[in-house]
Amino acid sequence: MPDAAPTASATPEKASKLRAAARDAGEWLISALLSPFVEISALFRLLWEAVFWGIRPPYRGRLFVEAMEFIGIGSIFLVSLTAVFVGGVLALQLVDGFRDFGAENQTGAVIGLALAREVGPVFAALMVTSRAGSAMTTELGSMRVTNQIDALVTMAVNPVQYLVVPRLVAGFVMVPILTMLFNVVGVFGAFFVAVSLLGLDPGVFMDRLKWLVDWDDVSQGLIKSMVFGVAVTLIACRQGFYAQGGAAGVGRATNRAVVQSAIAILMLDYLVTSLVLGQGFF
Repeated sequence: MPDAAPTASATPEKASKLRAAARDAGEWLISALLSPFVEISALFRLLWEAVFWGIRPPYRGRLFVEAMEFIGIGSIFLVSLTAVFVGGVLALQLVDGFRDFGAENQTGAVIGLALAREVGPVFAALMVTSRAGSAMTTELGSMRVTNQIDALVTMAVNPVQYLVVPRLVAGFVMVPILTMLFNVVGVFGAFFVAVSLLGLDPGVFMDRLKWLVDWDDVSQGLIKSMVFGVAVTLIACRQGFYAQGGAAGVGRATNRAVVQSAIAILMLDYLVTSLVLGQGFF
């Protein structure tokens, strides 16, 4: 009988802990389910503000040029280097696979289609994300935690118009240009590997590329790259613009920007492809 009292008192305490744990788990689950929608709504709100302030004067041309130089010119080497090796790997894989059934003469056409429609836009956007997107998030995040953005408001300068709009326009303009650069350099990389190292006929390679890759394929990739450019810069600006928590918070914002941009590129790739081809929806 003396042991009955402690057992009886321990039971309500254990039940209370279980209820608290269940409540915490439910809150975490609800937060995890709702957080993507909250993030998407924040992105659309920032995009709407950027459009609203982007059409209003003053128009600071210097900021647009600097943003285009940072995103476009600064990414040329990285995009070109990536394109050379991506094109070379495509040539290695396709020639090796096509030779099994005597279709290696189609290597140029398949590489051209792959680069123009999918590989070029996706890889160019990913490279811009890794270099320019992370840097933009860090820059804006540092400005936020050091109250520089608040100082702009104090000086009657709208921070969205001053900081976000030039970057969005630069992403929209420069990522398609980088995509075309990726396509051209990737074709040259594939040509070198296929012809010089694997013995493919150069005339056949270029002839199939020329006759089977047309403007519709290139335009599909350009449409994607425009969407990717806006998405990458919008996510980077959103994460940096609303960063908090000091230096550690800026680091977390940069990490989120890179991860979210990569996921957004792949999701938008499927969505835009479905819209262009008119299939793939329910």
